Order: sequence, then C-alpha cells, then structure tokens
Amino acid sequence: MSRILIVEDEAIIRSALRRLLERHDHEVSEAGCVSEARELDPQRFDLVISDLRLPGDPGTDLITLAAPVPVLIMTSYASMRSAVEALKLGAVDYVAKPFDHDELLETVSRVLHQQATRQAEPPDVTDEGGQQQTMIGNCPAMQTVYSRIRKTAPADVTVLIQGESGTGKELVARALHQQSKRAAAPLICVNCAAIPETLIESELFGHEKGAFTGANTARTGLVEAADHGTLFLDEIGELPPDAQARLLRVLQEGEIRKIGSVETRHVNVRLIAATHRDLHTLSKTGEFRLDLYYRLNVMQIDLPPLRDREDDILEIADALLAKACRRHDREGLRLSRASRRVIRDAPWPGNVRELENALERGVILAESHLIHPDDLGLTPPPRPAPAPETKVMTLDDSPEDDDDLEDLSLEDYFQHFVLEHQDQMSETELAQKLGISRKCLWERRQRLGIPRKKGPRRSAG
Repeated sequence: MSRILIVEDEAIIRSALRRLLERHDHEVSEAGCVSEARELDPQRFDLVISDLRLPGDPGTDLITLAAPVPVLIMTSYASMRSAVEALKLGAVDYVAKPFDHDELLETVSRVLHQQATRQAEPPDVTDEGGQQQTMIGNCPAMQTVYSRIRKTAPADVTVLIQGESGTGKELVARALHQQSKRAAAPLICVNCAAIPETLIESELFGHEKGAFTGANTARTGLVEAADHGTLFLDEIGELPPDAQARLLRVLQEGEIRKIGSVETRHVNVRLIAATHRDLHTLSKTGEFRLDLYYRLNVMQIDLPPLRDREDDILEIADALLAKACRRHDREGLRLSRASRRVIRDAPWPGNVRELENALERGVILAESHLIHPDDLGLTPPPRPAPAPETKVMTLDDSPEDDDDLEDLSLEDYFQHFVLEHQDQMSETELAQKLGISRKCLWERRQRLGIPRKKGPRRSAG
C-alpha cells in the first residue's frame, strides 16, 4: 500500500481526491498548505500530490521539502507556462483541474511504479579514494537493500546495518551518508574491533592534556570530528561497556565530555552502526546495553551473505576481476569456465572480501589469458566419474580455444589431454598446448597422480 500526501486548500477537492485514492488501496493524508505539509514530514510518503497555488508558499516548494519523494503538481491554471515551470523546478509531472479520474489514477500508478523501480536500483557510491562506483547485484535481497537506503538516507535517523563480515557494510554506510542532507560534511569511519579497549574512549570522545599517563596533548575525539556529519561505527558489538554508556549519552542528549574534562560539548552527529553479531541477544546476556540497542535500531538494513546471492556472484566477480587487472596492469585476463563454476558454487564464508582476495591472487598467479581454479586457490567440486564408453577428447576433436573445452572440469580435461598426447609430445610441447609452464605441468602431474610417459619396452627374445 502506497502512502500519498494530498496538499490542497479547497476542502471539497481534497476530500474527493482522498476518497478516489483510498478506493484504489492507497493510504492518504491531507494538508491544506505547505506549512501543514511540512509538519507531516513529506519525506515519509511515497508520493506528494499538491496544488500549484496555495495560501502562503507555492506548491512547488514541496519539491525541495519532499525530495527524493516525487511531487505531482495539480493546477487549474493549465497553461503550458505554469506546467513547464513546475517541471523545471523538479515536479515529476502535472495534471490539470478539473482532472479526469482515470487519467489521474493512471498518472499516480505510473509515478509510483517509476519511484519503486528507481529505489530498487543500485546507488552510486564514492569510495574513500574518491572513485565513483556502483553497488553491484540485483537479486531480490539487494533490491530491498537499495530501496531501504534510498528511503532511509534523507531521513537523518540512526541506522543499524546487520551482516556478516565482508558483505559490504561500509559501502552501505557511505551510500547512506552520500545521499543524505549531511553529504557535504565529514563521514568518519571507525572500526571498533581494531582499537584497543584501553584507547577506544579516548579515540571516540577525546581527552584533555594529562587526563592519563601518556596524554601529553589534548585530543579531539572522532565523535566531535564528525560534528554536522556522519559517524560510522563498524563492529559496534565490540564496544566496551563504558564506551557504550558514553555513546548512549551522545544519542540521547547530543552531548560529549572528553576524558579528564568537566566541560560538556554539544554535537550534531548522525550515527550509523554496523555489526555481524546479534545485538539483541548480546543485550540479554549483559554484553550490550539494551537501551543503546533500542537507540541504534531505529532503522535496520540487513545485508545478505554472498552465498545467498547466487544470481549476483559472477557479476560481482567480473567487476572485482576488472579492478584487480587494472591494479596489477594485467588487462585482458578472464575467468575460465571451471573458475566461474567454482566461484558460483563456493560457500564464501568471508563473503565479498574473500572473493576479492581470491581474484587478486588469480590475477597475480595466472600464466595465460585464463585464470584457473588453482590460480584462485580454489578446488573444483568433485565430478562423477565418466562412464566407460565416454569418448576421450583428443586434440584433433577439440576446438582451438581451451575455454570451450571446460564443459569438462579443468582437472578432467588436463588428465584426458596429457594421457592422450604424452606419447606423441614432449613435456615442453604439452605445456605449450595447455598454455602453462613446464613447472606447472609437473606440479599438476604430481597432484593428480599422472605418471610421466615410460620409455619404449624391449621385446622378449
């Protein structure tokens, strides 16, 4: 059910429009002017329908107030000039009064569909190096993530990102910040698990000179450094109890106090937290403050593990491979079919980070234009033994491109090829045909237990 805000000063039109939309399963709220609409927070809705001419501020002011929520303008002054001006200011469309019911419903349906489609698209994110990148993947779980990012980013509320290590929690935090009203202010990222417990409070909240042994100078904390911006606390479940209490005060009162100081300072910070742990369960065991958990969990975004994103894995792998090839100046490398199968089927407990490391390893170790599973450090899944009557593929039978042969597993093809041709070829020729070095040929023989060809037998005499 879509939520629609009607902003119209004429009560009769407002009431008629409300009844029409409610009959078509929309949840409708009303306002008589822009100031009333502002009190209802237009960003909470899926669509705003507003008259152009209103008492006080014009309806086009809602375009900025409601962004990124689309605003559909109504006007009885249906001249092309007023319609074009509204569209130039950012209105999604306009309808002329008196409006045709079917035409209005069709326009509302189209705008809501476009909005839902846009929200499900991956957002663009600028990484810490200043490079623009797009979040990859379009599986249903990630479409939900993208939609939640677009709806949550402008709301300026605390967000808790839940997901296993390596699923991209910092990337989501960056997307939330960069699509928020605080995008021009700093984003401060802190990994709570990487800071020793004895230093975490000083790092987050700062300290005065002489506050403790070694505090030779005063220090501004990271919370204060993020003032008017966003603070991202990764692995917040590792935060010690005293630091949890201080953070709770930041969220409740917007105040911090440096270690060793009696002075309270006000800060205006949006907090985004992330964890791979179940904070609610930790709160029951006393490891995490329940009141802090409730403060953090205003909005929650759940990131799926890579093993649950089967439709996205190869797209992610291709993007990460291209990135690794550029970094190591090895353009043109590609994954063999066996590698793509192994990548698709692997459980990836380390998620995207583990996949990225494997691909970087493959780029460094690959000895031809193809990256094979052993280059990645991955083992192909076992395959059933071929039936006895299965024809062994020979060099003459096979296409010239090795990649086309990988309907067999890489190891199966290697074994078949070597056994079939080692009597006619030297080790150097075998290695050249397989696109590998002689050393790699020897190592694979050892691993697969393929004996070297024997010398000619002497006939019995």
